[in-house]
Amino acid sequence: MLFTAEIFDMYQRYAAYKNWSFDILEYFHSDLGGVRHATASMGGFDAYKHLKYEGGVHRVQRVPRTEKQGRIHTSTMTVAILPQPSEINLVINPKDLRIETKRASGAGGQHVNTTDSAVRIVHLPTGIVSECQQERSQIKNKETAMKVLRAKLYNMKLEEQVNKRQNARKIQVGTKGRSEKIRTYNFPQDRVTDHRIGKSVHNIDGFLLGDELLDEMIQALSEFSDYESLMEMIESAKICK
Repeated sequence: MLFTAEIFDMYQRYAAYKNWSFDILEYFHSDLGGVRHATASMGGFDAYKHLKYEGGVHRVQRVPRTEKQGRIHTSTMTVAILPQPSEINLVINPKDLRIETKRASGAGGQHVNTTDSAVRIVHLPTGIVSECQQERSQIKNKETAMKVLRAKLYNMKLEEQVNKRQNARKIQVGTKGRSEKIRTYNFPQDRVTDHRIGKSVHNIDGFLLGDELLDEMIQALSEFSDYESLMEMIESAKICK
């Protein structure tokens, strides 16, 4: 959870570095100052084009603050990057939704215990759930929860299409599943390694600043993905002949 907080902060700084918007939709603290889970909406020029390569399992290897014996622990956190669809892309039948309200929990001021401002939406056909409690207004929380729900449903459909298009190669950077380890942050060796392209950076603190080093890694992933796509097109053309 401590590592999750650091990664979340890294992407917030990266948004500032790229001059993108960054709006926190959900943020659930842990008791030790980490994050249980969080959701943010990011927007700007080519935002999804860059961030889509960040989806997957991020692994950290270090001595945690909570470790008394000085032993190195290995932990993981998962990043999911969801493209935000428009009304034209995806239509949701209101009859397919169950909308619940409740009192918000955790830090957030006096309204937490006095108003039913938190909103939970369940998409009955798929079982996908979206929640929001960041705002004081129930209406605003409902709008945000719907926005997140639409993104989750759209991403599900997008993954179905990608799986249908994939051929036997199945190594394109942009199609890695969220259950697959993509990157390791090894603190004893001061190293960040992306396993998809075998690229390492020896400056974890600099990488977590979310500026040049992270941007260079993302650019390298984008170039490799373009190369893989080109090779796939060439192979498909050979097969057609």
